[in-house]
Amino acid sequence: MRALLISLVILGVTAATQAVLVVFTGSVALLADTVHNVGDAFTAIPLGAAFLLGRRPATDRFPYGLHRSEDLAGIVIVLIIFFSGGYAIYEAISRFIHPQEPTHLWTLAVAGIIGFIGNEWVAEYRIRVGRQIGSAALVADGQHARVDGFTSLGVLVGAVGVMLGFPLADPIVGLLIGLLIMKIVWDAAKHIGTRMLDGIDPEVVGAIRTAAAGVSGVDDVHEVRARWVGHRVWVELNISVADNLSVLEGHSIAGAVQHRLGHDVPHLGTVVVHVDPSSHGGEHHHEHLRHHTHDHEYDHVDKALDHDD
Repeated sequence: MRALLISLVILGVTAATQAVLVVFTGSVALLADTVHNVGDAFTAIPLGAAFLLGRRPATDRFPYGLHRSEDLAGIVIVLIIFFSGGYAIYEAISRFIHPQEPTHLWTLAVAGIIGFIGNEWVAEYRIRVGRQIGSAALVADGQHARVDGFTSLGVLVGAVGVMLGFPLADPIVGLLIGLLIMKIVWDAAKHIGTRMLDGIDPEVVGAIRTAAAGVSGVDDVHEVRARWVGHRVWVELNISVADNLSVLEGHSIAGAVQHRLGHDVPHLGTVVVHVDPSSHGGEHHHEHLRHHTHDHEYDHVDKALDHDD
């Protein structure tokens, strides 16, 4: 929350400074960058709200808590970025149709440098804090700010182009900034979509399997499942242990697996370990239950179809 608040202030000051300079220079490239920086500043609001909701305890209605609100905040952030990109492209095209050469070119160049410094500071801060707490959303927002810093340098390039006698450099840079923003939208949307569909890096699943298999008493590891819930990795897995172990011994091994995962898997959240007897084999041991569940689902479908007939 502190990272969000500080970055909100820094980007707010950066955008406000650039907005004043837009009035003096009339640069569409600077306008596009300013609008985008305003959008970046406001992305801290939905993300902060999601962090606050994620702190609420689980209830009977929300037994897993409200950590998924971070994904919803990601959608809002994508929409904000999309709006800023669309507006930048619209203004750039309008400037092609109605040319207007920017003025106060040295001021314009300074504005681009200010935008770069503000965004780069925020990017470094958000990425560092995001990695510390395991928030992919905050890291992604920081990486987004880093790209924005380079778009601010594009304003500087546009100013230099106009100085060299190429007035169309300003709207061209503004259009390129808008297209780059849309590329950010696409990448962010894919990332958020993957999270919402419970996608995760296969290397994380491999690390979970390897860590669990290294625990003494574990004969096999199977049915490993993991997903991001907020900025924590929630894990479910089955392990096989010797048939002659008592329930207490099996429970102790499951606890050792949870302990090992806590050391070997970064940003670990809830871990559920199911213990199977080795002689049954994990996959076959639950096949009957899955088969029964599927048959039960098809029975419901058949009854519904019969009712419709």
